[in-house]
Amino acid sequence: MNATCAVDFDYNPERAVPAAFAPKVEQTLLMQYLPLVKRIVNQLSLQANQVLDREDMEQIGLMGLLESLRRYGAPDEQFASFASLRVRGAILDELRRQDWRPRQVRQHTHKTRDAIRLLARQLGRVPTDEEILKHTGMSDKQYLAYLQADAGESIESLDELLQNGNEDFIESHSGVEDRVIKERLLTQALDQLDERERIILMLYYQQELSLKEIALVLDLTDARVCQLSKQAIAKASRYLTGKK
Repeated sequence: MNATCAVDFDYNPERAVPAAFAPKVEQTLLMQYLPLVKRIVNQLSLQANQVLDREDMEQIGLMGLLESLRRYGAPDEQFASFASLRVRGAILDELRRQDWRPRQVRQHTHKTRDAIRLLARQLGRVPTDEEILKHTGMSDKQYLAYLQADAGESIESLDELLQNGNEDFIESHSGVEDRVIKERLLTQALDQLDERERIILMLYYQQELSLKEIALVLDLTDARVCQLSKQAIAKASRYLTGKK
């Protein structure tokens, strides 16, 4: 499977200087890539619609798309990957600004995570879902909410890492060797994932499916997809940051 499923870093900043578009051309390009914005909004709205409605998210996404066009220049086959990160980043930045995960929710997620780690140390292995439920006293619904919040934090961290990586490449007009090294690191990171983990990241980042939609596609439970996505993201992030 192609290991560049999460994001494509194949844009060469030395190939051209981003050009200014005439207003009509810009409008045409925005309409051409509007489906990309809508797919990302659909993906994020399942977990963020209590903070922003779809129309507001689309407007923010369009601003991210417009910025992508102005920074990238004439779109080519690599533009969609670059723009997807920009659009996602713009929406996530606004969600973070509005504190879409209240402090109480974040604190509960961290507390539950610590309790599960303690249980794992006591058992000397990864606990089963049933053992976690018994240890924490959570209901099935509460446990799923925890897994979704925990996976969401991991996704946000990888999004930020990938977005910052693209930013570095676009801002620099030199260091092609460094860019190639980072591309190889990304490929190696995703190569470490098993097939199901790679599929999940491909469906999430390339097809812009939500975790709930991925669960339906793969015929897995929502909880299992949350666990697998976090596991895959943790592996990829360790390689991208040079941490073992």
